[in-house]
Amino acid sequence: MPEVPKFGVLDRLVGRSDAIDRVRLLVRQVAPTKISVLISGESGTGKEVIARLIHDLSQRRDARFVPVNCGAIPEGLFESEMFGHERGSFTGAERARKGYFEQADKGTLFLDEVGEMPLEMQVKVLRALESGEYYRVGADKASHADVRVIAASNRDLEAEVERGRFREDLYYRLRVVEIHLPPLRERREDIPLLVDRFAELFSVESGIPRSRILPDAMEVLQNHEWKGNVRELRNFVETLLTLEYPGPIDAAAARRHLPHREGPPNLPVLAPIRGGETDRELILQLLLDLRRDVAELKNLFAQAVMMGRFPALPEQAHYTVDEGEEFHRPTLEEVEREQIRRALLENKGNRRKAAKELGIGERTLYRKIKEYNL
Repeated sequence: MPEVPKFGVLDRLVGRSDAIDRVRLLVRQVAPTKISVLISGESGTGKEVIARLIHDLSQRRDARFVPVNCGAIPEGLFESEMFGHERGSFTGAERARKGYFEQADKGTLFLDEVGEMPLEMQVKVLRALESGEYYRVGADKASHADVRVIAASNRDLEAEVERGRFREDLYYRLRVVEIHLPPLRERREDIPLLVDRFAELFSVESGIPRSRILPDAMEVLQNHEWKGNVRELRNFVETLLTLEYPGPIDAAAARRHLPHREGPPNLPVLAPIRGGETDRELILQLLLDLRRDVAELKNLFAQAVMMGRFPALPEQAHYTVDEGEEFHRPTLEEVEREQIRRALLENKGNRRKAAKELGIGERTLYRKIKEYNL
């Protein structure tokens, strides 16, 4: 098996485009400081990668980096998750629990999708950022934490402030320096470098020897829109290397696995909107999130099937090969349903544990449970 490639910290930021050079420079400049950083950009552009780079280049590198997806926390549990709680502070609180602020003490707290934070919680988070003090749920005395906060959002937070959905004081407290990550379609020259890196990492992680991607296939990848940005590209590369092993991979093979999109070549980019366009914005955001989730799930289950890590499907699922026909693998939907069913069974119906085991978000799991009537 090939050795795990060793990259320098900044080498994790792949690309030679002017846009990525600017990002790289900003990361170098802000990392040694204690200032808050806001990372903006579309879904899948690599905001958490940048946050981890800043942490790993800072003086806090030996302490914890605590990532928090604000959009995945139920509103009623947000305060407890963020600040922790005392034993007996509410029904089910059988023991005290550390919140994210306490877990990140002396380290970095990464607030991903910070625009999803409930308004009433924004006041408490702002107070904690400014004073370093917060209260566990059910506590009489304040706790202290030395935390550097890096926030990220795929929303236009300035527009959210104007619409009253995000506090202006918190916005400026988080946005001392803003690092904007460009979408992949604006730095196509970086795609071959990204493909090469993802292929190298996947070969090491999966044990599948690396297949050669021919120049005409690379041209196809460079011309694709990649709505899900770097995340979608990585998922696609891993799927391509799995399903087209041993290669070589030409343009026809690349096109065969690219998603067939109907309608206009580009969905509108979310921008500041007014009045009656609010519903349209929400719908577009949901579509983008759904596309990302589907891509992640398909990649996960395709790898499981091809690497033999997926157990047998239910007995009622029969797959036959008629004479003269090619072998038909189980569909990804069939594999996906069975993997989710087994994860729920093994975790006794605990959706949070099942989602963690599957490597997907709880909201994605909820949608899939409903879709497959599990």
